[in-house]
Amino acid sequence: MLFFLGKDVFRWIDQCIEWADRFPELKSSELHPQSFAGLLTQSPPAEVRDKLIRWGVADYVSIFSRAIGLNSLFTTPPAFDSLAEDFLRNYHRYADFLYQCYMDSQPHRIIDSQNFRFQLYASGEYSRLLESEWGTSEN
Repeated sequence: MLFFLGKDVFRWIDQCIEWADRFPELKSSELHPQSFAGLLTQSPPAEVRDKLIRWGVADYVSIFSRAIGLNSLFTTPPAFDSLAEDFLRNYHRYADFLYQCYMDSQPHRIIDSQNFRFQLYASGEYSRLLESEWGTSEN
């Protein structure tokens, strides 16, 4: 599951970079994918943090950072029999170090939720939001 969550996180990071590239004042500010990975793991907006906790995701930092770490190494989920037993027993430690390696691999600006705001939606919640917007746009 962490692998697939990481794919979603990297899609979000790519969208953040694409968004930031639209603003000339941000182009030269050293915003890189690691900037947004750090925003998600270290400084999400209070509304996002609170929603994750309500969903029962109290340790969102570990979950998102490990998902990022695993996706920085694997492009597809590896076959079970291709992984060493030590990796399987301690995958969380490897994923933590992979995340740190990813973050250290590119100098980047550290950003926080005071300057960069975002929302987080469950897929059903997002679908309802879109449906309500589409419903009001027809009127």
